[in-house]
Amino acid sequence: MLKEFKEFITGGNVIEFAVAVIMAGAIGAVVTGFVNNIVMPFVGHFTGGTDFADKKIILDEAIVDAAGVVTTPENAIMWGSWINTIINLLIVGLVMFLIVKAYNKTKKPVEAPAPAGPSQEDLLAEIRDLLKK
Repeated sequence: MLKEFKEFITGGNVIEFAVAVIMAGAIGAVVTGFVNNIVMPFVGHFTGGTDFADKKIILDEAIVDAAGVVTTPENAIMWGSWINTIINLLIVGLVMFLIVKAYNKTKKPVEAPAPAGPSQEDLLAEIRDLLKK
């Protein structure tokens, strides 16, 4: 069983999958930074200086005691953060599309098999018919 596990863990598919997961995490972090630090400031600039990450619909206000300590946090729908997440998804999808497209260009084109000629039986029948004439 240990030998089978060793073969499994050192097999190409597991290692390729591990590399893909690590790369996906790194790409996700880069894209999140890109959206939060570059794209959303542009969007905010063209929408009047608003920051979408702070946009929300407050359902219940926070309850604060006399000392200024929040006893019950606010309950809010964070729709601006959700917009940022959707933009992240679209950019990650675009990046992955471009990576797959570039990878597909590096692969050798699959050549169609040569058309098969007539079988031996067909050739022999043709010769027989020619000899009869």
